[in-house]
Amino acid sequence: MIGDETAQRAAELIGEARNEDRRVGPLPIDCAPENEADGYAIQSALHGWLTQTGSGALVGYKVGCTTPVMQEIVGVPNPAYGGIMTTGAYRGSAEFAAGTFQNPGIECEVAVRISTDTEIGRVNYDRSSIASHVGTCMAAIEIVDNRYGDFKTAGAPLMIADDFFHAACVLGLEIEEWKDLDLAALEGCTIIDGAPAGTGLGAAVMGHPLEAVAWLANALAAR
Repeated sequence: MIGDETAQRAAELIGEARNEDRRVGPLPIDCAPENEADGYAIQSALHGWLTQTGSGALVGYKVGCTTPVMQEIVGVPNPAYGGIMTTGAYRGSAEFAAGTFQNPGIECEVAVRISTDTEIGRVNYDRSSIASHVGTCMAAIEIVDNRYGDFKTAGAPLMIADDFFHAACVLGLEIEEWKDLDLAALEGCTIIDGAPAGTGLGAAVMGHPLEAVAWLANALAAR
């Protein structure tokens, strides 16, 4: 696994590129991540670097690559997570300058607020057991950004190190009565200039959005 000093150097290179609104990578060979473990080590160092340079604290996580199709395209056998910093989380609405992104896109999301701590070291959460830790659910938009040019050649370890395409998120109203909703059957719709541009069901996220939350809890505990 990549060492602390090497991870810190890689994190600084990634962070500086992001703060200067330029493409991320490729990294020098001596600090480039070779696998998922390396990627997450650099990601952790990146979050610390971003906190120290004005992005605020780490306030949450995003889960990406939740479908077999995307996993095959990116080259990972499982989902991947990235961090969300204070300055990248918005409520209700937000405006962004196009020039601050390389190649942006948006994704309909289901966001959850964790209201109670998960059990330390527990790595066998499933959809039903993680539900007891969920306080509220929200409709959300994630702004993703391809900061790599041809991301297929960038490699999953680098994308993991760089929060896996994450740029920002916009959170909707918090729903406390979320257990009354069928999250898998909920439909998200993207509207651009008044016209529908795409729809999707909650079931597209690993069969049920809480499956992604359970996966995240287990992945974080394992690391």
